[in-house]
Amino acid sequence: MDDLRDSQTKLMEVAIDLFASRGFRGTSIRDIAGAMGMSISNIYHYYGSKEGLLLAILKHSAEQVANKLLEVSGLNMEPLDRFRLLIKTHILMSKNHKKEVKIFFLDEEHLSPDGNEINKQFQRDIFNIYKKELHNLKAEGYVKYENLTTLALNVLGVVNWHLRWYRPEGPLPLEQITDEILTFILHGVLGHPTSDTTTKEKDLEKVGL
Repeated sequence: MDDLRDSQTKLMEVAIDLFASRGFRGTSIRDIAGAMGMSISNIYHYYGSKEGLLLAILKHSAEQVANKLLEVSGLNMEPLDRFRLLIKTHILMSKNHKKEVKIFFLDEEHLSPDGNEINKQFQRDIFNIYKKELHNLKAEGYVKYENLTTLALNVLGVVNWHLRWYRPEGPLPLEQITDEILTFILHGVLGHPTSDTTTKEKDLEKVGL
């Protein structure tokens, strides 16, 4: 059983590498079988089709990301500290599943109806986690906005946008990018309050979300 699970895990890893480098349409079952050194019939036996393999990859990755964020959301921490950890964890998980997450957010037009449903459910799950955390922050007086739905979507837009432009080989380490994203979400375009900040601006430090 463990050998079978290891083989399927390796198959998904090889497939997502090929999908990422050649595109889903540009990758054949024969390509995947050749890279794995296994027969085409074995892949069909496991997943039924190339689309079935892609759906298994997306479902597996979505569950891992969502479950990790749920774990953070359930921690007994001060709400603002937990929110910071949630964003940092989200960005780290996006890095660990970069190829799969990019399919969700950047290549969703290529997904089948079943793939779209997995994608939508994944995004709903993540949205609900963020909305819950923002509700907790609002109860503590950190959030001034009434419409938490719009706020959650805006926060997720900032978190997910780095998938379009961040390059690991670039000059900025992910840790710095993560800190800057977090600072922007918490303080917006006003940046960090200074010693000369007005009372009104100081108030925004607490309710700036």
